[in-house]
Amino acid sequence: MRADRVFAYGAAAGLLGDLLLGDPRRGHPVAAFGRAAGAVERTLWRDHRGWGALHTAVCVGGAVGAAALSAAAVRRSPAASVALTAAATWAVVGGTSLGREARAIGDALAADDVDTARERLPHLCGRDPAALDADGIARAVVESVAENTSDAVVGALVWGAVGGVPGLVAFRAVNTLDAMVGHKSPRYRRYGWASARLDDVAGWAGARLTAVLAVLSGGSPRAAVRAWRSDASLHPSPNAGP
Repeated sequence: MRADRVFAYGAAAGLLGDLLLGDPRRGHPVAAFGRAAGAVERTLWRDHRGWGALHTAVCVGGAVGAAALSAAAVRRSPAASVALTAAATWAVVGGTSLGREARAIGDALAADDVDTARERLPHLCGRDPAALDADGIARAVVESVAENTSDAVVGALVWGAVGGVPGLVAFRAVNTLDAMVGHKSPRYRRYGWASARLDDVAGWAGARLTAVLAVLSGGSPRAAVRAWRSDASLHPSPNAGP
């Protein structure tokens, strides 16, 4: 079976699995990667870009290497290749959980239950809910859904189409590292620089494809394009802006 068909069938099955099952509450592969990356950080951390780049190389390289070996092991079997692609897709995408959390907060806001909305917001993004009123929570949810549609769904599928299972895993590894260390804080301003810049590169295509999909699916495509053109460049992130 051709590689493009393997990915198409496997990705469709993985997306169906995400739709039906969502993210596992325990034993999520991305959480396991995060714990491993944290252990590497505890060993390598120095307030230096070079050590941060080594951390990125070790974590992403290890994840991609394991994915490549797994893909090579099942290459002779189309059924096993499709199954591996489905499992990898299900592990790296998170659209169902993203939508579920956003709708729960939306329902709480619609019922004027701001306290419940504040309690649930950390499930979706890293904002401090105590500092936000109802409108601020709503803006945080919309921004988080927009950005994570790219990071947790579209971007992953773009790299999966390019690189199969290793592409899927590479994108999720890069994106997870950026969430862990790609901050402009005193601890990570230098150490997380490589992870943040690599995430900018990896997310470029997915962010813009997500923006195109938003334009096509909205009620006013022209207004969406105008907003994209006028506002995206004002954001400090080259991908979060679109």
